[in-house]
Amino acid sequence: MHGAPLSDGTRADGDAGDPGHSREEPVNTADDSADSSAHPSQAPAPSWEELVTTALLGTDRRAPAHVVPGRPAPVALLDAAAVATVRRRAGLRPARAARRPGPAPADPRPALPAPAARRLTALLADRSGGAAGSRRGSSPDLMELLPQWLAAANAHGYAAPPQVLPALLDAARGRTDLRPAALAFAGPRALWLARLNPDWRFALRAAPGGGAALPDPGDAGAVRRLWQEELFAERAALLGALRVRTPALGRELLASTWAAERAEDRLMFLDSLRTGLSDADEPFLEQALGDRSRNVRATAAELLSALPDSALAARMAVRASACVALDRTGSAPAIAVEAPLACDADMERDGVVAVPPAGRGERSWWLGQLVEAAPLGTWSQRLGGRTPQEIVALPVADGWQGELHAAWCRAAVRQRDAAWSRALLGSPSAPEADGPGAVSLAERAKLLAALDPAERAAWVAGFIATHGLSEAFQLLGVCAVPWAPPLGQAVVDALNIGRDAGSYPWSFSGVMGLAERCLDPAEAVRLEALLAVPDEREDAAPGAGGYWAEAFQRLVTTLRLRAAMTRELTPPTPDTPPPRTPAPPPETPPQPREAAA
Repeated sequence: MHGAPLSDGTRADGDAGDPGHSREEPVNTADDSADSSAHPSQAPAPSWEELVTTALLGTDRRAPAHVVPGRPAPVALLDAAAVATVRRRAGLRPARAARRPGPAPADPRPALPAPAARRLTALLADRSGGAAGSRRGSSPDLMELLPQWLAAANAHGYAAPPQVLPALLDAARGRTDLRPAALAFAGPRALWLARLNPDWRFALRAAPGGGAALPDPGDAGAVRRLWQEELFAERAALLGALRVRTPALGRELLASTWAAERAEDRLMFLDSLRTGLSDADEPFLEQALGDRSRNVRATAAELLSALPDSALAARMAVRASACVALDRTGSAPAIAVEAPLACDADMERDGVVAVPPAGRGERSWWLGQLVEAAPLGTWSQRLGGRTPQEIVALPVADGWQGELHAAWCRAAVRQRDAAWSRALLGSPSAPEADGPGAVSLAERAKLLAALDPAERAAWVAGFIATHGLSEAFQLLGVCAVPWAPPLGQAVVDALNIGRDAGSYPWSFSGVMGLAERCLDPAEAVRLEALLAVPDEREDAAPGAGGYWAEAFQRLVTTLRLRAAMTRELTPPTPDTPPPRTPAPPPETPPQPREAAA
């Protein structure tokens, strides 16, 4: 039997302020009117809410109700609270028993190896290890290794041990960056638990359709019924799933109800077409260019501009080509720019925003949008058959180079064009202000994403060798993990140079944190030479050598820990016995609770 809710609105678990009432104790749900009816000669007792309000305000500002003459107000309040507590605990109002939850769904994935399961328990137990944000000490931050552990476990397809699911969900609740990998590892049982504990409801929100099962795409009736009858979250989840598996079906479903959708819903649904975007989506997107919502029109134009063969891309190419031409009148070829004089209705329909931001000129604002939306293949034909590198190297007349190159950068990112990204990045050893295209680190990071991982790592390694680590943090964030050997070596060499400079290592704490997560564990061998405390130079900061040795010790220990994690997660081959967990090296961190302390 289960207790009914209290008549005064307080919770039966004692959260309303009854410190002595545990969740397991029975609760008296009899209301105060019942008590007063049993004793008609007495005045009705104050409700629990009235007692709490009086305690919060103070008896000086609000006297307790029904005070016995001669009793001090604070004492009378405590007496009334004691009586109310006894009354609340004294009985249980019968109520209909709730339905028992069904069994948790089965997880067919292979079980986690025992050493890896023990490691996961230790990582989850160290949830507070890095809470203070300090990078002092030689012990690794175990909680920062949890994302990599989860990624590796998911790559192997392991199932989460049932006993760690509560701790795993608690960790994901506190860190949104953990949620995708943690929920993938937790599997279907995470949703089952989330329905029983409000603290874990984020798992239902993160799951497609709020955790509800989506119909099979082959069941046309069920798909259409869900699309027409369910709420926005379920419909958005269905559309996203269809765009992954059958993009055409998702588009047709959206088109069937497009005219009846709200503007904000149309915008969200249209954004889902980024998945599986193809030329087949062009007719629908062209129709969306006439939408009454400006945001919907802008999104449709952006999606069409990402299709180089679309009619919108061709229209933008014509407009942009009219503004940019090759000037042969000087001693050397140059690019001449004539920005648009007006923004007409056709341009606005194709996604050009007419009103510029504050402080921005209209003509340069329009020019940037036209060049950004034009296919990058336009410019080789327009500018004499030159390659992207040759085009970017051409001088631009009348001070338009910054605007033109910035628009090309945005186009290269949108169209994920490696050749143009490479040309706009230029040489990593070039001075920052003399780069051929992008000059900000944010732009360079976006352009790097269009290159393959090996080329990306090589470019960032060259940049670090020339400019050091202080400017490279954003660039390191877009490199594949673990870092390729040239990049890892460049980072270690730059850290060594920083140590030899005699400064404290704290200015490199961000890069150190990245290195702990991203360096190849094989780099630990090379780093062992840096563990000794160096002789301090006269101009060095006091104690800097010791702090650097401590930081490198933490880095080496973390890399060894990551190597052990990889071994524990790697399934044994059929003809090889499972690896034994090696004895911890002397640098092994203390137990998680001690590390947290």
